[in-house]
Amino acid sequence: MSSSISSKLFATAKTLIPGGVNSPVRAFRNVGGEPFFVRRAKGSRIEDVDGKTYIDYIGSWGPNILGHAPTVITNTIHEVAKDGVSFGIPNPYEVEMARTIVEWVPSVEKVRMCSSGTEATMSAIRLARGYTKRDYIVKFDGCYHGHSDSLLVAAGSGALTHGEPDSAGVPAAFAEKTIVLPYNDVEALENLFAAQGELIAAIIVESYPANAGLVLPKPGYLDLLSSITKKYGALLIFDEVMTGFRLGKAGVQGLENLTPDLSCFGKVIGGGLPVGAFGGRADVMDMLAPIGPVYQAGTLSGNPLAMAAGLAQLKELSKPSGFARLDQLGAHFEQGLRGVMDEKGIPYRINRVGSMFCLFFTDREIVNVNDVMKQDLELFRKFFWGCLEEGIYIAPSPYETGFLSLAHTEADLDDTLSVFAKVLSNI
Repeated sequence: MSSSISSKLFATAKTLIPGGVNSPVRAFRNVGGEPFFVRRAKGSRIEDVDGKTYIDYIGSWGPNILGHAPTVITNTIHEVAKDGVSFGIPNPYEVEMARTIVEWVPSVEKVRMCSSGTEATMSAIRLARGYTKRDYIVKFDGCYHGHSDSLLVAAGSGALTHGEPDSAGVPAAFAEKTIVLPYNDVEALENLFAAQGELIAAIIVESYPANAGLVLPKPGYLDLLSSITKKYGALLIFDEVMTGFRLGKAGVQGLENLTPDLSCFGKVIGGGLPVGAFGGRADVMDMLAPIGPVYQAGTLSGNPLAMAAGLAQLKELSKPSGFARLDQLGAHFEQGLRGVMDEKGIPYRINRVGSMFCLFFTDREIVNVNDVMKQDLELFRKFFWGCLEEGIYIAPSPYETGFLSLAHTEADLDDTLSVFAKVLSNI
């Protein structure tokens, strides 16, 4: 590895970029070693700068739901770019994107585009506080909502204590306005609202938490979030940056038949380009500037390239073979993976919804981030490197979700399962 092009690039990058990467998980800190650099990707595969190819189960962390460099996206970007890549002036594509989101997601009556998931959740929190005229928000341990100050918060020492900064540079006063609860804990939620419900502006939740592996809600838990916020006059914010437009037209809220007050989106709606969006009830959204007192803005918000690429992607997904095919692939992969793990006799849990999946090396029930952290992390590290050596790229962290795309085939999945079996036999 030391003489590889990737290794030389990483050595240079470390002198120019903090840690050599522009997003921390890319640094392979959870698995050790050095990351590789990609020079091209197509369909279900990526190729590194040294010429090795891998079947990819990251898909740019979710946006590439059609696979890498699908013709429908690259052609769209090429054609739209001929007329300009950004104007800072309204363009027709952003209106069509807004119309599509409003039509696909019943809870969204109006929507505002932005440039990242972090920007979407940050703005939704500000809007919720402005609308309710309350300061406190509730989030859940293990749910990640981007890196804005109010949301980079770890749990305090007790169930009803206010949060503590989870990053240097976050003032304690900011964190004190965020209360962190364990996910799937009904008693903690009910006790909090009984004690402080009149002070809480909103609950924000990854409806299916996918930044601590993939954690699913217990039956009725999301319904409780909906009912308890209504009871106390708080807002419910669904962070569907990962799940939105990947698990169906209406995301988790469509699967669960729920109506949050606000929703945050990203990833899939940009076709692989930077994007974010937040939307919801019209009376809440109308609190935004220029017609309301809550300020939010963005130079590249609704830029034509991301809007056009996202619309092209959503059009493909809306075909009968779109979401149904993704679920078919997910079921095929899950069934095969369970077979491999059972044969090897290794303790495991698998959580999957549609084209999102996560394998945990534990026999514990996975209900929150504490369960995720108690899996066999050393076994995961060996598994990751064994798979990478055999040309399979999974997330370089046991706390991340895997993604399938419409470019994956049953042959890809079966080849991957064969590699998994080989690697596990050699560990």
